[in-house]
Amino acid sequence: MAKGPTPGHGPLTGVRVVELAGIGPGPFAAMLLADLGADVVRVDRPGGAGLGIDPAHDLTNRNKRSVVLDLKSDEGPARVLDLVERADILVEGYRPGVAERLGVGPDACLARNPKLVFGRMTGWGQDGPLADRAGHDIAYIALTGTLSMIGGPDEPPTVPANLIGDYAGGSLYLVVGVLAALQHARAHGEGQVVDAAIVDGAAHLATMIHGMLAAGSWQDRRGANLLDGGCPFYGTYATSDGGHMAVGPLEGRFYAEFARLLGIADAFPDRWDLARWDELRAAVTERFLTRTRAEWTEVFAGTDACVAPVLSLTEAPYHPHLAARSTFVEHGGRTQPAPAPRFSATPVSVRTGPALPGADTEAVAADWDVPGLRPTPRD
Repeated sequence: MAKGPTPGHGPLTGVRVVELAGIGPGPFAAMLLADLGADVVRVDRPGGAGLGIDPAHDLTNRNKRSVVLDLKSDEGPARVLDLVERADILVEGYRPGVAERLGVGPDACLARNPKLVFGRMTGWGQDGPLADRAGHDIAYIALTGTLSMIGGPDEPPTVPANLIGDYAGGSLYLVVGVLAALQHARAHGEGQVVDAAIVDGAAHLATMIHGMLAAGSWQDRRGANLLDGGCPFYGTYATSDGGHMAVGPLEGRFYAEFARLLGIADAFPDRWDLARWDELRAAVTERFLTRTRAEWTEVFAGTDACVAPVLSLTEAPYHPHLAARSTFVEHGGRTQPAPAPRFSATPVSVRTGPALPGADTEAVAADWDVPGLRPTPRD
């Protein structure tokens, strides 16, 4: 007989996380832990973050709870340490040394809770010549070589939003790190500090590319390689209505189907003839400009030609495949990406909307047994 779902809201049910409020990759990492079922308590500062959106719309604070503490006050750090004593993981994204100056650095927290996993999210890391410097995603991926790969050969590098640095090289590596450290803490009773630097993660993402570079199968310049837009059958093409199609039939049988459906099956018998790649690209460009995005989508529908329409953020939730999988969900009147990945025994979901600063103080004080969180009654 099949076993029913484990009670709770995901595989991290029962894991307690303290998030010291910040912006960008730290909150996203904490959201992912919350999506997976962890009880994430976000410690917001009075007045909110210096940069950010309206808390009511900040989806990276979904599935969390919030308390407000002033870490520059006499009582703020003590209350954080009260939470730390009962937590499994702490996530912070300050510059190196700031948590220590506030009295909630690794030494203070691990002294209070030796099993704690102390997750640190920064751009440059906790040490090195740039550790104390300000920065954002674009600078981090610039130094790692990752940004140099993105864009056309005769154009400046293309800015890929802040997905590669902040969230792929930052948040996801922090989550992997704190969960690995949590496993160690539970097995050996030993907490530790996880130094998740965006420069480290963004560099690590390009491991395969570095292997290809060493093997001589990747050129260290933009738009000249198989996977960076240099290849005419791995890229994007404009359609007659201003839309775009994404093309990626790398394997022979997929390319044959693509060429047949596009109408160029006999024009270029050897697609690996690099001397004719410009001609092939021109032919593909010309063909795609003869129809609209919707028409080409219909041509390639149900085939293995590895062609897809390039959808906008607002269009994506309505694609039949994504709709069938509920890749996007609606909660509180907001359409948003559903938690990922998926689990057969411990399903995950969007349980609550964005945590409003301080809205959960009473509940957290009771659930975590931290009565000091409650405001002191005034006479």
